[in-house]
Amino acid sequence: MRQIAIYGKGGIGKSTTTQNLTSALGEMGKKIMVVGCDPKADSTRLLLGGLSQKTVMDTLREEGEDIDLEDILLPGYLSIKCVESGGPEPGVGCAGRGIITSINMLESLGAYEGDLDYVFYDVLGDVVCGGFAMPIREGKAQEIYIVASGELMALYAANNIAKGIQKYAKSGGTRLGGIICNSRKVDNEYELLSAFAKELESQLIHFVPRDNIVQRAEINKKTVIEYDAKCEQADEYRTLARAIDGNDMFVTPKPMHTDRLEELMMEYGILG
Repeated sequence: MRQIAIYGKGGIGKSTTTQNLTSALGEMGKKIMVVGCDPKADSTRLLLGGLSQKTVMDTLREEGEDIDLEDILLPGYLSIKCVESGGPEPGVGCAGRGIITSINMLESLGAYEGDLDYVFYDVLGDVVCGGFAMPIREGKAQEIYIVASGELMALYAANNIAKGIQKYAKSGGTRLGGIICNSRKVDNEYELLSAFAKELESQLIHFVPRDNIVQRAEINKKTVIEYDAKCEQADEYRTLARAIDGNDMFVTPKPMHTDRLEELMMEYGILG
């Protein structure tokens, strides 16, 4: 069983990418669980046909700790198992603790047992401290993929996440598997992301082009593969799935100094 965490700047399309990626892996016959680690609890929405899933934290608050696995885990598209960690009530407590509580609860209820091929953690934004670092810090996820684009703040966030991976690589055993570009149609974006990944001593595992069919599928509460299995964008997610399934390049990244990051962006005409 491979445990993978997907990180990236808030709003970069991380949850959308994760759900489309896991749909493609599910189509390949892989058995998958997706654990949403965002208090918004929207990491599994497309896999569940738009259903707002009851979170682990809400279930614990309402029903106490005497709960069954089916109370917090729902089967979604292609039988992908869906869990949402949730968080504390607004303004109360640390949202990161929801991740810690949820993963511990899933372990105690036997969610990781059986014939799972993959567990994906869709982690909130670019936060790599506290509870949000748990998949890295405690080795829950052996592989990290960072979703980025050619925009300045997306690459700042990706570089900061690389710093977090580097920090916990020795204690948690986590490695960076690559950068996923979720394109924003920035000038020289492919070349920039390829160079960025190389600077980290990693790889651009796939460049996902921008296509409005992703938004149309979301409006219809579906992943792209479920919405239109024959479209070109569905094939892009299949290519990403095959790349991750066959990936054997896992590194402790070498994050850049901010000056070098800005220098890189100027080289590709993004700044200046």
